[in-house]
Amino acid sequence: MSTDHLHTPTSPADSTRPTRALLIAAAMAALIGAFFLLREHWVHVTGYWPYLLLACPVMHLFHGCGGHGHHGHHDAGARRPTNRDA
Repeated sequence: MSTDHLHTPTSPADSTRPTRALLIAAAMAALIGAFFLLREHWVHVTGYWPYLLLACPVMHLFHGCGGHGHHGHHDAGARRPTNRDA
């Protein structure tokens, strides 16, 4: 009779279980830390709410179309000109 107590992973889900558990534990620790940090410094955070609320519309207003990659405007193999090419 064999008393082999070694556990071999039978599926990919078994091998990722410890990694997932560590990620969940790290996320929970980060949330708890953020809660206590905000709790202690809530007066400072609420002082910046107007600036944070205005930051989104201002960023959208001045962002323009520069960072979206111009989907469908360039050929896939075409190279963009740089200042050095001029």
